[in-house]
Amino acid sequence: MSMRIGFSTNSLGDIDPLEAVPLIRDLGYRSLAITLDRDVLNPFEPNVTDQASRWRAALAAHGMACVVETGARHLLDPRLKHEPTLVSAEADGRRRRVEFLQRAIDIAVELDAACVSLWSGVVRDAAGEKELWTRLSGSLTPVLEHAGARGIVIGFEPEPGMFVDTLARFGLLLDRFNASEKLRLTVDIGPLVCMGERPLDEALRPWLSRIVNVHVDDMLGCRHDHLPLGAGEVDFAPVLAVLAESGYDGGLHVELPRQSHRWFDTARESARFLQRLLSNRMSP
Repeated sequence: MSMRIGFSTNSLGDIDPLEAVPLIRDLGYRSLAITLDRDVLNPFEPNVTDQASRWRAALAAHGMACVVETGARHLLDPRLKHEPTLVSAEADGRRRRVEFLQRAIDIAVELDAACVSLWSGVVRDAAGEKELWTRLSGSLTPVLEHAGARGIVIGFEPEPGMFVDTLARFGLLLDRFNASEKLRLTVDIGPLVCMGERPLDEALRPWLSRIVNVHVDDMLGCRHDHLPLGAGEVDFAPVLAVLAESGYDGGLHVELPRQSHRWFDTARESARFLQRLLSNRMSP
């Protein structure tokens, strides 16, 4: 099976995300990155299991795979973006994040999702490296245990500005879990450029066997701003080539939340961009 082009629900605007599924499918997408949020499979709603059944039926009806994303901005705290996290100073905050991620894993089971994607979080206090690694490892352990018990893969995403922000830092995290197969990798292509991890294909090569999820966006060096495909410095062709050579057959999920006001045009343009690149790869 070849790679599937995909779209992210966090990049939709002015439409019920469930109603968007057939429209996205008609544009050529075959996978959906579902960001759990207040209006999308909120894991704290009592009827979330029934909602997940409707989502699973809709995805199946349109031949769509999916992954579960946990990066909603204000689901846990309406005042502070992405908080609390796995590295928050308050133990209760870390516990709340862990509970949320465990619920996300349960939803992923209902959806038959390929993985649950997560990240470390931003450091907002003066704690040192040792303490921060202790917080992250201690918080991530019950998440991985729950994922293993439920048969769900975890894709950890290095994210600019967060405690684990590069592939090298992800490697340090792996060391703390003895390179456990439970801990896999979500790669966001644009931030590789933002963090100076170039050339992209060579930066990815040591991690290919770990990749379970790919986010696709364009970006400029040293600027964490998701840009439409072709508007930044990402050279996508070598990235797709190295992913294909590795046998990666998951989703290439377009993630452009700042373009949500024109989501349909963005989805259409992004699909054409990726389809052209994939077609060129297969041409003699």
